[in-house]
Amino acid sequence: MMQSKDLILAALILVMAACTTKEKIDYTALPEEKLRQVADSLAHAYIITDGHVDLPYRLKVKNFRLEKEFLGIPISTEDGDFDFERAKKGGLDAPFMSIYIPSENQLKPDMGKPLADSLIDMIRGIAAAHPDKFGLAGTPAEVDAHFAAGRIALPMGMENGAPIGNDIANVKYFFDRGIRYITLTHGKDNQICDSSYDTLNTWNGLSPFGEDVVREMNRVGIMVDISHVSDSTFYDVLKITKAPVIASHSSLRYFTPGWQRNMDDAMVKALKENGGVIQINFGSTFLDSAVSKANTENRQKLQAILKEKGLGFRDEAAKPVIEEFRKANPSLYADVKTVADHIDRVVQLAGINHVGIGSDYDGVGDSLPTGLKDVSQYPNLIYELLRRGYSPEDIGKICYKNVWRVWNKVIEISVNKT
Repeated sequence: MMQSKDLILAALILVMAACTTKEKIDYTALPEEKLRQVADSLAHAYIITDGHVDLPYRLKVKNFRLEKEFLGIPISTEDGDFDFERAKKGGLDAPFMSIYIPSENQLKPDMGKPLADSLIDMIRGIAAAHPDKFGLAGTPAEVDAHFAAGRIALPMGMENGAPIGNDIANVKYFFDRGIRYITLTHGKDNQICDSSYDTLNTWNGLSPFGEDVVREMNRVGIMVDISHVSDSTFYDVLKITKAPVIASHSSLRYFTPGWQRNMDDAMVKALKENGGVIQINFGSTFLDSAVSKANTENRQKLQAILKEKGLGFRDEAAKPVIEEFRKANPSLYADVKTVADHIDRVVQLAGINHVGIGSDYDGVGDSLPTGLKDVSQYPNLIYELLRRGYSPEDIGKICYKNVWRVWNKVIEISVNKT
């Protein structure tokens, strides 16, 4: 019996055949309904990997307990941006579960290692409790196997290298626990490197220990993630790494001038030379500076109104004030087209082989673009890319093949180093 993915692929072939039998298909000329059918078919025929989904910390904040009942999470829930049913609807097959370590943990003696372990245990527990729906994955081949069986693979990346502490052996420790990329830092400079959000420039890039961490990540086979790092850290990493790197959830500074969290054009070109991939973040702040500015101004106005009334955001009496203000001043959002604009820009600068998806679902709050509000809506992005002239082969690269190339190369270099 054919697997469900095989049936979807067969349906896609029929859709294509219905359009033409001899000539190359011009997807830009298809009617919207037909093009959306093709987009949905591609979303389910190809693996979709997303470089950054913050489900673990979302569940941690909600005091997740691994019991028989998951309170609707992560199978089906109205909360958050991810659950099994919505992921299946959107064609998401391999969301990298973010083992997020807030920067305040850097000040603790344990530097967040127990928190990292608890979040890893959570993902392992979800996979063990639902082996028909989820499976752990430490290689692209393991993701491929889950995909063929209809399961959602759960590879893991650690957001913030703080839990490594000052012991280089912890790099291998976290590899053995299932971590396959490490974002070197988060919102503050740490023991490894400087952050794009910090202004201290503690190390002016990588610390001496951070240089050793990058080398050890190459050795054991963990992808180096340069999202969140300062520009100087980025260039230090490229000088040292022997393997291609990823930006698991970043977008382009070209559209957000002056915002260091995103990558500028020169960095994207350098990433190409490294062989790496930038996975585009869906948060509106990452996508459109005008939208971000307007929302910031609205927040400041609301803060001023509450202050004048002697209220705080969490006060019960503030609720009707906030509701009335937001009704009159609704939040603005980027659009799925804006995400496609960022992809276009990467392709212009570096080519089709160096861009992917890193939504930051469950991590950017109420800032997701229209048309990409949760994991059920990846087909909308594929539709927009097809409409702009991207081929199915291009779509496959963006959805997973570019990341697979990097991941497999990291594994290959690791094997050669051991």
